[in-house]
Amino acid sequence: MTFDLHQHGITGESSTHGTAGHVVLRNLNVAALYTRAIPQTRYALASSGAMIALSGPKTGRSPKDKRVVEEATSKDDVWWGDVNIPLDEASFETNKELAINYFNARDEVYVVDGYAGWDPQYRQKVRVICNRAYHALFMHNMLIRPSQAELAEFGEPDWVIYNAGQIQSLARLTGGKTSISLNLASQEMVILGSEYAGEMKKGVFTALNYILPRDGVLSMHCSANEGAAGDVALFFGLSGTGKTTLSADPKRHLIGDDEHGWSDRGVFNFEGGCYAKTIDLSAEKEPDIFGAIRFGAILENVGYDKETGVVDYSDVSITQNTRCSYPIEFINDAKIPCVGGHPKNVIFLTCDAFGVLPPVSKLTPGQAMYHFISGYTAKVAGTEVGVTEPVATFSACFGDVFLVWHPTKYAEMLATKLEEHGANAWLINTGWSGGAYGTGQRFSLSYTRAIVDAIIGGDLDDVSYSNDSVFGLAMPASCPGVPNDLLNPRGTWVDPAAYDTTANKLAAMFTQNFSKFSDQASDAILAAAPKASGH
Repeated sequence: MTFDLHQHGITGESSTHGTAGHVVLRNLNVAALYTRAIPQTRYALASSGAMIALSGPKTGRSPKDKRVVEEATSKDDVWWGDVNIPLDEASFETNKELAINYFNARDEVYVVDGYAGWDPQYRQKVRVICNRAYHALFMHNMLIRPSQAELAEFGEPDWVIYNAGQIQSLARLTGGKTSISLNLASQEMVILGSEYAGEMKKGVFTALNYILPRDGVLSMHCSANEGAAGDVALFFGLSGTGKTTLSADPKRHLIGDDEHGWSDRGVFNFEGGCYAKTIDLSAEKEPDIFGAIRFGAILENVGYDKETGVVDYSDVSITQNTRCSYPIEFINDAKIPCVGGHPKNVIFLTCDAFGVLPPVSKLTPGQAMYHFISGYTAKVAGTEVGVTEPVATFSACFGDVFLVWHPTKYAEMLATKLEEHGANAWLINTGWSGGAYGTGQRFSLSYTRAIVDAIIGGDLDDVSYSNDSVFGLAMPASCPGVPNDLLNPRGTWVDPAAYDTTANKLAAMFTQNFSKFSDQASDAILAAAPKASGH
């Protein structure tokens, strides 16, 4: 089948193999992408067989440079503000023209076609146009790879990504040299001024966060796994809360590590690959991820020995956000196709460095919506001597920078799904116990794993519960594998009055953060807000 790229503005001879001159290289295999990349600068071959790539000055996403076109068909749907900053249609077209002109001036242009979404009913056909073999291989990994027969019938895509990140945007259009712009009407994305590959992945996720809820499917920033009996668990959590670690369970099959949809048919992964952090990675700590870094994988911005290709995962001289991308089938316990039934348990993970939230609590529907919209975790303030004050972080729906609709839309859909399918919602604190960071201790990972096992195994269904007086959270009296005296955080503090002060302080932070959502929140959600208490 002939692919007509002229409608995307791309000229040049179309080739699946690559010849000299201005050519469009369509859907090259991994070996062909390696062959074109490795001889160039900013690429290397790791001793494991993975491709090493440098992303340039940008080593992470640029959420403040994200823009959404304000146009008639979607403007009343979009949650406008700091997350979705409006861009006029003419400026978007100028950005697109800059990208197309850049492509047409290059000797080679790469095109990658793939799917987003493992459920055929909801999957989107995505076409990526780029100029770096690194970007082509990245999206070959992260999109769901069509068979040769599917490629022959692929036709025109639903979405097109123009990744011309090597050139800068016009500052007069977006206020800076980087522009990540999305047009929901034309279903196009343009990347300028950033070569960080994760922008493409999250651009697709943002698009799905718009179209799937519109069609009645809840889009979620979470990991998912499945037990031998077909029981599915979801894990929501911001960076550092344990989402990847806890969902990678040798007793269960991985459905996906980051992005999922929940339809009337069950859960499905959006992606064909995984994008994992590699800082301090080792075969002992993360054997599945370590083993997945082989031929076909990409290592991004890592330090390595130039002679041997051996990677030093502790080297953060380029960035602490070192990453690897690989097809999901590189994980031994991955479930292919990446779909599952309706979840039995939905787990919200938080690393509470204030040390006041229970290690596990069962949530009411209203609390589930409140904590989902809040998306709370806390990080330590820094590594300087004497700095012990935690910093609260809130990210709506555990991924506010990727949302398009107002957060309450996703929360209400989640509440409906929980009720329809009888799923339980839980909050797990993987952070501190016995005091805040600096005085208390990080809750043992072995205890947290025991809590997850107890939730999935149903061991917490019939135990007695008591409610925390500040956050109103239902805390179990016992949990297999966890000492009972750790389950109520107030009892773990040497000074209960200090606990009360800290709990009230965090409650006030929750209230302040939630104020920007309260005008669209239901009475059930508002009733789940924490209440100050002096005991």
